[in-house]
Amino acid sequence: MIADMNRLEQAARVSMSGFQDAEPPPVPRSSHLPLRLSAIALLAAMALTAAWQLF
Repeated sequence: MIADMNRLEQAARVSMSGFQDAEPPPVPRSSHLPLRLSAIALLAAMALTAAWQLF
């Protein structure tokens, strides 16, 4: 009984292998992290300078 179930399961896997969705490729990590951090630091510095000028 168990051997029959195993064969049936294996046959189902083989027959469905063409219909399974391919695994999506992993999303590449951003290599622009230092650029983003620099932009944020620049904006923060500009905001602090503007606030310093107002007060």
